[in-house]
Amino acid sequence: MKNTLTLLLVLLVSLAQAQTKKYPLLIGTYTNTCDSKGIYVYDFDTNTGDFVFKNATEKVINPSYLTLSKDQKIVYAVNENGSESTVSSFQFNSASGELTSLNQQKAQGADPCYIINDDKNVIVANYSGGNIAVFGKNSNGSLTAIKQVVQHKGKGIHSRQEGPHVHMVYFSPDKKYVLSNDLGTDAVSIYEYRPNAGTEVLKLKTTVAVPSGSGPRHLTFSKDGKYVYLLQELNGALSVFSFANGQLHKIQETTILATDFKGSFTGADIHISPDGKFLYASNRGDANTISIFKILKNGQLVSQSVVSSLGKGPRNFAIDPTGKFLLVAHQYSNEVVVFKRDAVSGAITDTGKRIALCSPVCLVFGK
Repeated sequence: MKNTLTLLLVLLVSLAQAQTKKYPLLIGTYTNTCDSKGIYVYDFDTNTGDFVFKNATEKVINPSYLTLSKDQKIVYAVNENGSESTVSSFQFNSASGELTSLNQQKAQGADPCYIINDDKNVIVANYSGGNIAVFGKNSNGSLTAIKQVVQHKGKGIHSRQEGPHVHMVYFSPDKKYVLSNDLGTDAVSIYEYRPNAGTEVLKLKTTVAVPSGSGPRHLTFSKDGKYVYLLQELNGALSVFSFANGQLHKIQETTILATDFKGSFTGADIHISPDGKFLYASNRGDANTISIFKILKNGQLVSQSVVSSLGKGPRNFAIDPTGKFLLVAHQYSNEVVVFKRDAVSGAITDTGKRIALCSPVCLVFGK
């Protein structure tokens, strides 16, 4: 009897472990190049890498970057549309995948390309406008009128650096600072973040210059918050900084390019695995690759491999919350490629699974 009960217990535990674990997956797209409705919602199974379509918006213009509120109830999206660009808020039902429009505000700058939020504010990077826009939140999660616009100035030596191009805004892990990458001026600006301020939510603390013509695009923090990894779009450099008290100090510079690579490239996105052990970066142009690095205890990087992204234009990519899969959004080959990730080596292998979508450019996992 005792053996039977033990066997039954083992069986029940095994069944519980085998149960599917699904996470909401939101995908932002460009809608002006092919047939797209805007934002798409899927269930993603982190045991198998399978996915099920749940819902989509209708006639939302170019939601090329998304962010999900902490309570998972509101989605904020940029609407990248030149001088007519806007920022939108949506009520999100994670069970049904339904997105219901709440409101929209002018982006206060052309071509917003990145958006973040916390309990108090929504902050947007306007690429062509060369500025940062800060909006508050109403009680229902919708966007307030503009609270602050921070205009960058300057230019660089590259043909794409004729003026400021804010490419990212990013919270420090302690939420005391917002870091902003400017591709046009080769600078990372660090702002003191004052969430409850009426107008001066962001107050400039310092600006860190990077090599001329490098074009800083995206950054991410180490799991312990002590290091910052900065990807440069125009020269493929990957810079490592120590970070403390709102200050950056460079400790290493490497590259996402394969040693024998020749051709055009533009660095795109950068993420660290949930266990904090590996860093990944995407590269477009003729390259179309994912570069994989091991993160050492001192924060520095060791290149592991550079592999094909298996598509064209790997814009944004995401690692699922369990760390088992890495999904790559290919803007030009119109699909999301699902890779399996080895937690020990950091290597990624093709699962053969694809999410076919018009011009996918942003992937966000919910809880």
